[in-house]
Amino acid sequence: MNEGQKGTYFVAVKVFLEKDGKLLILKDNFGDWDLPGGRIKKDEFEVPLDQIIKRKMSEELGDDIKYTIGEPIVFMRHERVEQAPGNPVVRIFAVGYEGKLESGEVKTSKRHPELLWVSLSGFKPEEYFKGGWLKGVQEYLQFRNEDGD
Repeated sequence: MNEGQKGTYFVAVKVFLEKDGKLLILKDNFGDWDLPGGRIKKDEFEVPLDQIIKRKMSEELGDDIKYTIGEPIVFMRHERVEQAPGNPVVRIFAVGYEGKLESGEVKTSKRHPELLWVSLSGFKPEEYFKGGWLKGVQEYLQFRNEDGD
């Protein structure tokens, strides 16, 4: 393999945050549905992933929530057009973690002005997600069903 064949990916952490049999999904300010979490910043190379998750959860859901994070269970590859000069296509590799909201009220943010708690029973992710995020949510739902939750 030569150097020209290697792809460049952003790396992200995502959380499948549940409460009372429901999954939290967020609509971003570009109109796409998403999960809490996001890309790792350049200066966070040495930062533990749990601290990056903490930063992202605070930025996107507010400081008043308490949650637990489980193991990474889904690995996603997503491609999207950036809202930047030239509209470049970027690729994102994301690690999806189990999460449970323990207390507090989730708040919307500037980047995610809309949120929904969707019932895990009968949820049709294809009506909300696309690309790698859709595959990741489908894989998560399959994992949950096999796990007997």
